[in-house]
Amino acid sequence: MLSRRSLLAVPPLALAAPALAQGAWPNKPVRVIVGFPPGGSLDVLTRLASEVLTQRLGQSFVVETRSGASGNIAAEALARATPDGYTVGTVSMHTVVINPMIFPSVPFDMTKDFQWISAMWDMPNVMAVPTQYVPARTVQEFIAWGRERPQGISYGSAGVGTSIHLSGAYFLARAGIAGTHVPFRGAAQTIPAMLSGDVQLAIDNLASYVGVIQEGRMRALAVTMPQRWPTLPDVPTMGEAGVDNFNVSPWHCWAGPAGMPREIAERLSREIRTAWADPALRQRVIGMGAILTGSTPDELGARLEAEKPRWAEMVRISGAQAG
Repeated sequence: MLSRRSLLAVPPLALAAPALAQGAWPNKPVRVIVGFPPGGSLDVLTRLASEVLTQRLGQSFVVETRSGASGNIAAEALARATPDGYTVGTVSMHTVVINPMIFPSVPFDMTKDFQWISAMWDMPNVMAVPTQYVPARTVQEFIAWGRERPQGISYGSAGVGTSIHLSGAYFLARAGIAGTHVPFRGAAQTIPAMLSGDVQLAIDNLASYVGVIQEGRMRALAVTMPQRWPTLPDVPTMGEAGVDNFNVSPWHCWAGPAGMPREIAERLSREIRTAWADPALRQRVIGMGAILTGSTPDELGARLEAEKPRWAEMVRISGAQAG
């Protein structure tokens, strides 16, 4: 699991501050909005990025938590902020791509209200089953086992409409397995339900499951990344396990409000990509359950647009609707 203690050991190379580019920005602290509670994966990674950029640019990047409504509150605050380059935010792909498909309305427009800056990190999901209650040792064995169960299986998630919910529904639909969705508030509630046999499957964030997988109480059948995860080299990808086109891991980016000067967005993007290239920092973040990415603003916008058709299909299959 991620922890703020991880921030104390950022590799020196990643923090090395180059000479400031010409121009006044930044000449005061930069606010960084994050939409999920302190101590969670997104919060800790945002604080890591803020620490790196504070050291590189010579001004404080100060994290401000605006949690709630599956990231909608933070996204609205970011969209309504003064577009002067002094407010940015960590934005979940889920918030801007999936939420508009499942909420009756959202207080922002993905195509009009943001200046994209850079992709930041991907966080792999793992297809996990409780060892004591599910005999399957591979994805194909799980499919065969699930199809034989008259009542189907139960799968857990962090709530209706989350990427975890949609991933589970999508997998079961493709596999031809009857499934019952059991929403929880997060992995802290899902895992005990799985270990007690009430839930047989979760396609959930790897960082939350590493401990119980290593203890042998949970079995990892596959990861939802294009490549195997470095700390679980024996666990196949979904493609290797016979499920094609199942790269559905959550990922996050940085953005500012629309109207933010383009040169500031490009400057931040360059700083992020330069810092993220440091091998020691990349290895540390892998140990925290994520992989650093980085992109130009245009590449980020294109990636977000490319996500829409796949998640729209997954929303349709799941029938997910948020109140």
